[in-house]
Amino acid sequence: MTVLVLGASRGIGLALVQQYLAAGERVIATARDDAALAHLSELGADTLRVDVTQPASVSGLNWLLDGEKIDIALYVAGRFAPEGATFPPTQQVFDALMHTNVMGAMQALPQVAPWVENAGGQFAFLSSARGHIGSSTSSCAWVYHASKAALNKAVVSAQPDYPRAQFLLIHPGWVRTDMGGPEALLGPDDSAHAICAALAQHKSRKALHGCADVPFLNWDGAALDGW
Repeated sequence: MTVLVLGASRGIGLALVQQYLAAGERVIATARDDAALAHLSELGADTLRVDVTQPASVSGLNWLLDGEKIDIALYVAGRFAPEGATFPPTQQVFDALMHTNVMGAMQALPQVAPWVENAGGQFAFLSSARGHIGSSTSSCAWVYHASKAALNKAVVSAQPDYPRAQFLLIHPGWVRTDMGGPEALLGPDDSAHAICAALAQHKSRKALHGCADVPFLNWDGAALDGW
């Protein structure tokens, strides 16, 4: 099985790389800088230099993956609102989050999805329960919420164009990463292990002729109600 992890330099992305390598799978991992790429290579992953905030960088993915059969692709790259972000947001905060969380995914999707279709595979995007429109209780992390809601809609809208691939949205839980902070309930390894299990569980539910609906899953594989 071949697994592609987009945004693998640290946190959940790195943990996913380690989980799949430990299971004996071939892993293609992307990162932006030399140190991260070297570390991923030392772990045993094939590496690609990709910066999801730069369309010119993402546009080369289709060529780099030419002929691959990607059984599982994961878009993990993401940013959170910086501490003290204002309400309403500055243009700099808005642009940074929307470029990484939404535009990066929208740029990567048509570059990667054809190779996922080659394998009849799964393309999972790390979203957030905070992108659930009906459950907001405050404006805290306002732009982050909006970016994940936009990501959800972008993925759902693209699914019909790739009927031989299964798209999924996954809330990874509150995880002890640079984004989640030290008080979070889950470690990156716990989240990654659960995500791998959730993908395996829902693979068997994919219709033979494609999946019109995009599952929105909690990290433990349970369906999140509504959007």
